[in-house]
Amino acid sequence: MKKILITIIQLVVTIGLLVWVYHDPKKLVEMREALRHARLQWIGAGMLAYFVVEVAAAFRWHILLKVQGIRLTFPRLSGLFLIGMFYNQFLPGGTGGDIIKSYLLLKETDKKAGALLAVVFDRFIGLVALVAITVTLVSMRFDLLSQTYETRRYLWFLLILLSISIASLLVSFVVSGFNLFHLLPDKFPGREKLIEIAAAYHLYARHWFATLSAFSASLVAHLATFMTFLCAAYALRADVIITNFFAVMPIERTISALPISFAGVGLREKVLQTMLHQVCGVNEGVAVLIGSLSFLIIVLCCLPGGIVYFFYKPSGVAKRVRLREMQREVATMEHEIQEPQ
Repeated sequence: MKKILITIIQLVVTIGLLVWVYHDPKKLVEMREALRHARLQWIGAGMLAYFVVEVAAAFRWHILLKVQGIRLTFPRLSGLFLIGMFYNQFLPGGTGGDIIKSYLLLKETDKKAGALLAVVFDRFIGLVALVAITVTLVSMRFDLLSQTYETRRYLWFLLILLSISIASLLVSFVVSGFNLFHLLPDKFPGREKLIEIAAAYHLYARHWFATLSAFSASLVAHLATFMTFLCAAYALRADVIITNFFAVMPIERTISALPISFAGVGLREKVLQTMLHQVCGVNEGVAVLIGSLSFLIIVLCCLPGGIVYFFYKPSGVAKRVRLREMQREVATMEHEIQEPQ
């Protein structure tokens, strides 16, 4: 019942935001004009850029699995990755794909702990890379991003979330480095994830070159995602300055990832309407359209994962399993792995 209510709220918020950003007749005229003169070759370039995202992210996951001693066949590895990418676009919080990927991966290996740690660290190292990119870009364009009241609101919201992320990273480093997680109360928020991350730290720290390679792949994946949005902007003839455009992207990526609307739809358009208009000088209607077109490109690039999931047969599983059951089994496995500690 709780999940149904959350989904209904997300849909209401999504519809409300879409009506808000698309109802203005002036913006609709700008959108029609932009679509009439769209450069289709840049949409193709955007799809190519997102293909780079997928290759970099798949390479990162391959490295993390290899460190855990998990070796899958190329079809299995590619299938699991594509399925995860597909469901991360549509399930709440952008982590639903991780649940499905964890469940399916657990069916392919006897190294249960290693499989879960690889999935956790895959998400974690992606966060570290995004924090590094955000700090760099915001530092370079802080004055530009804070020039108006509306852009300052988004910027400070990003900085608050960034501070929380950095603080969480530091806490996890300290807890892991000094082996303090056993001192935390059983009901401490996020205790189980801290234990998982602590275990991952120790292993991946010993394999520093592999970890550095995975971090580099994360940087490529994030920047290629930014490039996907830039190609959408160029397709709609918004000739923006690349550095200014990229400085906006961490704000959009962070806010649209919040589980407020369905897959970030509506939020993405509202953030870009304000930021691209006031920071990059893009017409509001075109800025909204950039958000929608970018999401469409990403969805098209992730659709193969849905097709793969339809035909994918996990080892030892005879029938389809619901997401709730997958989540329950993954949580049970996490608990069993952590008990001896």
